[in-house]
Amino acid sequence: MTSIKRLFPVAIFALLISIIFASPTFAAPAEMHIAEGFLTRTWAIVWWVACIPFWIISYRKLNQLVKDQPESRMMLALSTAFVFVLSALKMPSVVTGSSSHPTGTGLGAMLYGAWIMPILATIVLVFQALLLAHGGITTLGANAFSLAIVGPFVAYFVYKLLRKSNAPLWLAVFLAAALADLATYGTTSLQLAINFAPQYGFVGGLTRFLGLFAATQIPLAIIEGALTVIIVQTLMKQAPEAVANTQLLDT
Repeated sequence: MTSIKRLFPVAIFALLISIIFASPTFAAPAEMHIAEGFLTRTWAIVWWVACIPFWIISYRKLNQLVKDQPESRMMLALSTAFVFVLSALKMPSVVTGSSSHPTGTGLGAMLYGAWIMPILATIVLVFQALLLAHGGITTLGANAFSLAIVGPFVAYFVYKLLRKSNAPLWLAVFLAAALADLATYGTTSLQLAINFAPQYGFVGGLTRFLGLFAATQIPLAIIEGALTVIIVQTLMKQAPEAVANTQLLDT
């Protein structure tokens, strides 16, 4: 109960961010992620199929985690909310049919491992597609592969590698979150380049999309890394018992 009470400041902080950036002043008029209908039928199916084994394994591992550690539900919910809030802060890119925004998937991957995030982040994507008209169902596979799979695995391996190299905790968290963000958008650029190869050529398309995203995504990745460090430090101060039951401090 003490851990739950200490999590309140973190929850309030996340709530304030969501309220501020969901207001009309900050809201963007375009879709987030890859928009509905922007991929050909073939590539939409390919990315859906590619995600299925990750979803199955992730679902099983999540069920096992909750069964073995029922107290993990609060931190899992916080990790999922973090993805929802950050991925709602969008800067539209009309040309790509997508948008730039933080991803938030690194936090959950560092806390509970990369395999937990594919199912949690995909749930976020489904809610956004159905309730907010952000992204889409036909493009859910592509968006999930970049945000829910590639991002978390990059965050997890970067974090573990840095911690084993005795890097400071804050630096490992910062780089893991920032590089996960950049990896997500590198993957999105790759997906769009493949999809539009007939028009631009693969290399030309990849250069085009990477360039279009870079101007906004690099600063956003830095911001996401810094915000994730703040969240982790706050959790360690306010709810050390909850953090102790995660993989964050494992080396």
